[in-house]
Amino acid sequence: MKKLTLLFSLFLLFGCSAQGQIFKQAKDILGGGGAAFSKEEAANALKEALEQGTSKGVDILSKVDGYYKNPEIKIPFPQEAQAVESKLRALGLGNQVDQAVESLNRAAENAAYEAKDIFIAAIKSLTINDAINIVKGDKDAATQFLERETTTSLEGKFNPIIEASLQKVNATKYWSDVMGTYNKVPFVKKVETDLTAYVTAKAIDGLFVMIAKEELNIRENAGARTSELLKKVFGK
Repeated sequence: MKKLTLLFSLFLLFGCSAQGQIFKQAKDILGGGGAAFSKEEAANALKEALEQGTSKGVDILSKVDGYYKNPEIKIPFPQEAQAVESKLRALGLGNQVDQAVESLNRAAENAAYEAKDIFIAAIKSLTINDAINIVKGDKDAATQFLERETTTSLEGKFNPIIEASLQKVNATKYWSDVMGTYNKVPFVKKVETDLTAYVTAKAIDGLFVMIAKEELNIRENAGARTSELLKKVFGK
């Protein structure tokens, strides 16, 4: 009975349209047929699927324009500096502003690849209970798990990379030029922003947006069966 319950949960997670095949597998399991699989195999299949999803999300973001050309996660001026952007554009300095924004996103793209090993380590640490809770949980249950388990590590890993990347792509220079120009405007309230901390936080936020999208794809798309284990557990 426990195997049937687990199989039904996995069916809900991966949204398989071949319901007849799922119920055939359930019948085989109850009858001791060859389609049976263990909880360990089910958990390993989930880990494999999550590794594929997170790797895909990271690969997308670590390419040029992974952040910059994605309106969902493009890193804008910090909220406290948006008045700066408006003022400078009004003064005809739009190109300078655009360079600053692009450089922030380039720094995030440079750092994104470093998330892959951190995510994979967290996924490999999933227990059977963790896997079952993810299966039975919300549509972003895996993303929530990863966010809990990896945010601190991501911050530690990203911070120095973002800082170096900001220098590499001249973001610090562009930002200093923009802020320096704005702060010289008479009667404006001066704006000071920890650029490294801001870009690090936004880069990590963007990662989890993409991971959530990939998790939803895993839950709803049964078409990707790239290993024997996935085929065995989730069917065709």
